[in-house]
Amino acid sequence: MDARVFKPETYLIEQEPYYQPIGSEIQLFEAAYHHQLPLLLKGPTGCGKTRFMEYMA
Repeated sequence: MDARVFKPETYLIEQEPYYQPIGSEIQLFEAAYHHQLPLLLKGPTGCGKTRFMEYMA
């Protein structure tokens, strides 16, 4: 097994991930976060669940 060391600064995200809201999902996410409520993201493959979470992070 070959161990490699990567510098964290090599992988810094300099540009915010692109996300186009289609409803009130951002406000719903922020309300759930503010009230410390769990959130379930549900949808078909490729619908943007991961991109949405990257945008909100």
